[in-house]
Amino acid sequence: MQDYPNIIITTRDAARLETLLEGLPAGSFPGYKALEEELYRATVVAPEKVPPTVVTMNSTVRFAVLPSGVERRLKLVYPGKTDASDDTVSILAPVGSALLGLAEGDEILWPNPNGGTLHLIVHEVEEQPERAGHYDQ
Repeated sequence: MQDYPNIIITTRDAARLETLLEGLPAGSFPGYKALEEELYRATVVAPEKVPPTVVTMNSTVRFAVLPSGVERRLKLVYPGKTDASDDTVSILAPVGSALLGLAEGDEILWPNPNGGTLHLIVHEVEEQPERAGHYDQ
């Protein structure tokens, strides 16, 4: 079994994501089990207590895909909130599930539904709702 980095999520994100998963059939998307396990192992804190360098829902994060080093900048959103600009990623996408709860500097190896693993490193949390005082987004 792989060691994953510690992750932190807010009570609000945890509740919304648990409700989301409960409303979907088990296995309804490739990363269902992995996201469920992430929620189970996460440290859950009040929104006003989340560190400003942690990726929460609706955060904009700059990260790299290794070993290529290709850098991306995406906003982590709930299903149905993605847009055509390619600037958003759903929490149900493998990259979205992998980023949730990571902090700047964290790396993770995440199961890729097409086989193999995704290797990501978080460079910067550019925008985080909680850091801006928006605790209910």
